Amino acid sequence: MPQETNVFFVALSLLLSGDAALMSIVALSLKVSLIAVLASAMLGFPLGAAVALWRFPGRGAVVVALNALMGLPPVVAGLCVYLLLSRAGPLGEWGLLFTPTAMVIAQVVLVLPILAALSRQKVEELLGEYREQFVSLGMSRLRMMPTLLWDARFALLTVLLAGFGRASAEVGAVMMVGGNIDGVTRVMTTAIVLETSKGNLPLALGLGIVLLTLVMLINAAAYVIGEMARRRMG
Repeated sequence: MPQETNVFFVALSLLLSGDAALMSIVALSLKVSLIAVLASAMLGFPLGAAVALWRFPGRGAVVVALNALMGLPPVVAGLCVYLLLSRAGPLGEWGLLFTPTAMVIAQVVLVLPILAALSRQKVEELLGEYREQFVSLGMSRLRMMPTLLWDARFALLTVLLAGFGRASAEVGAVMMVGGNIDGVTRVMTTAIVLETSKGNLPLALGLGIVLLTLVMLINAAAYVIGEMARRRMG
C-alpha cells in the first residue's frame, strides 16, 4: 500500500476514534475563533453602522482605513499585538502573551475591520433606500442604527461567517502571540505546520481534513443564507 494512502487511513482512524490530542486542538481552535468573531461583531457592526450614518471630519479617512485594514497581513497584526502584550509593551504586566486571550486579540485585530467595513457598505445601501421614510418618521440616527442592522441581518450573518473563516484559518498571527504551546495555545493551523515539520503526517492530515470541512461548511452556510435573503427580497 502506498505511503500516502496509509497516512490517509491513519488520519481517518484518528478522526473516527475521536483522538484526544486531535479533538483538544480542534476544540481550542473553535473556542478561540468563536470568541474572536463574536467580540469583533459586537464592536464592528455598530462601528460600521455609525460610520455609515454619521458625517464627521475625517470620515473619508476612516472609511479608507477600514477598507485597507481588510487586507491587513496577519504577521503585521501578530507583530502589533506581540509588541502590545510583551513585557516591554504597555499591556505587558497583564501577562497575556502566549495565552489563548492573546490569540483572540490577534484574531479580533484581523476580523474587526472586515466586519466593520462590510457592514458600513450594507448599512449605507439600506440608508439610501429608507432615508425618506426615516425623515418622515422623524427618526434620529441613533434610532436608525438598530433598525438598519436588523434589516441587514442576513447579509451581516454572511459577513460574520466570512470573518469566522478568516479567523479559523489564521496561522501567522496566532503563532506569534500564542507560541503554539501544546495543550495551551496549539490550534489547528499551527498544529498542522508543526506536525508536518515533525513528520507526523497522520495528525497533520487529520487536522487538515477538519479544517477543510469547516471551511466548506462555512461557505455552504453563507450560500444558503444568501439564497434565503434573495428569496426574501424577491
